[in-house]
Amino acid sequence: MSRLKNVQTLTISAMLTALAIVLGFFKIPISNLIEIHFSFLPLALVGQLFGPVVSGIVGILSDLGSYVVKPTGPFFPGFTISTMVSGLIYGFVLKGKKITVWRAFLSKFLNTIFVSFLLNPLWLSILYGNGFWAIVAARLPGELVMLPINTAMIYLFLKALEAVRLQQRFGLFAGKNYKIK
Repeated sequence: MSRLKNVQTLTISAMLTALAIVLGFFKIPISNLIEIHFSFLPLALVGQLFGPVVSGIVGILSDLGSYVVKPTGPFFPGFTISTMVSGLIYGFVLKGKKITVWRAFLSKFLNTIFVSFLLNPLWLSILYGNGFWAIVAARLPGELVMLPINTAMIYLFLKALEAVRLQQRFGLFAGKNYKIK
């Protein structure tokens, strides 16, 4: 919690929250069921830089900010919880660790299982009265196609930021667990 008192942490988190909101408006439709989204990338970066607490808060703020800027239906707090859980997962899996394809895959796989297959279908079934398993079955092909694509996006995005030594420039990862050579 002491991270939340650091001005640098708050500033970077606020900028990445704004970036997540803006990136939420951009998507590339592949088919009726599959779209490439980009808003999870800043959330993954916050998770890597600051851990689960800050990335969970950024998830909440980015979801609320997206709804305020451009509502796409009725507000339902369950989806805010889903975005918070996504941030928590990114924080637990990526915090202070060197980015690898395995870590990128694990973070996106856990998000797919817990958020895309459990929480979001639950919220949709509560909102619209559809069957939970019918929603999961409808999401399954798209999520399976997008898992390797999103994994590659996370890996390449975080690797690119590692290459420009963003973390070292801001004095992040000062602990002995993480060193860029």
